[in-house]
Amino acid sequence: MKALVYTGPETLAYREVPDPEPGGDALIEIAHVGICGSDLHAYAGHDERRPAPLILGHEAAGRVIAGPGAGTRVTINPLVTCGACEACRAGRDNLCPDRQIISMPPREGAFAERVVMPGRNLVPIPDHVPTEKAALTEPLACGWHAVRLAEAALDRPVAAARCQVIGAGAIGLGAALVLAAWGAREITVVEANPARREVGAAAGDFRVVAPEGAEGDVDLVIDGVGIEATRKAASAAVRPGGVIMHIGLGSGAGGLDIRRMTLQEITFIGTYTYAADDFRDTAAAIFDGRLGALDWPVMRPLSEGAQAFADLKAGRVAAPKVILVP
Repeated sequence: MKALVYTGPETLAYREVPDPEPGGDALIEIAHVGICGSDLHAYAGHDERRPAPLILGHEAAGRVIAGPGAGTRVTINPLVTCGACEACRAGRDNLCPDRQIISMPPREGAFAERVVMPGRNLVPIPDHVPTEKAALTEPLACGWHAVRLAEAALDRPVAAARCQVIGAGAIGLGAALVLAAWGAREITVVEANPARREVGAAAGDFRVVAPEGAEGDVDLVIDGVGIEATRKAASAAVRPGGVIMHIGLGSGAGGLDIRRMTLQEITFIGTYTYAADDFRDTAAAIFDGRLGALDWPVMRPLSEGAQAFADLKAGRVAAPKVILVP
């Protein structure tokens, strides 16, 4: 089969690779697969968890062509867990100590014509939903998970909270759409890129502003970027007793105002991916239209994936998401 293979920093090769061996799992023919920020980090050579050579990509949907569910169109939960540990039994399978995710060894990713996954990781797609929308389940589930945790941590329902989301990429924009689906009415998205502000403003019922236009004293901040500057902004924007949800993995340190967070009893929660229930709930919300039109990704052929990565790294893409089509 053909695949887009990460072969070293800023180098991707579109080439023939061996077909995956399904064993007792499902063999899925990929229809659409999104480029994630973590893929970009690996492409830049900044992710030791993703050593070359490796097939990246984990935001995927397609059709099962062999094994469990053969003939069914599915969206793929890329997080494979043991199902038996304390975390899995508690519904926190994203914290499974033996978790694996496609696009990290030992599991190759979905920037390929086919991928193998356990049947339990597949969510069937209704006939009326195109696979390019279903492929957004993975990034949007990150926001769903964060909002669900925020609902438990806030001193008021999310629907009554003043919310700020930092970043209008797919993670931030998805979190804003999830907040709206959960009933929030005061949502502001903060985005430095003017082109992305324009796209984000058309995506949902929320304000999209430049960083200098962001207001403070909000109940909930969701940082979908995760760099020193955005953590600093989140620390300043949240009200006393408020909550910061940190999804982004842009950099590992700096920015948090620990003194203010301590004196003002601000809750900081790191969020990693999603639980299996979050993934299924996000898929259901996409399928019934609660997360909007989801018409903001752009499509590129998988064969032109190397150029898509270069364009993203250079800031030449205004869309929050690039989806590759094998």
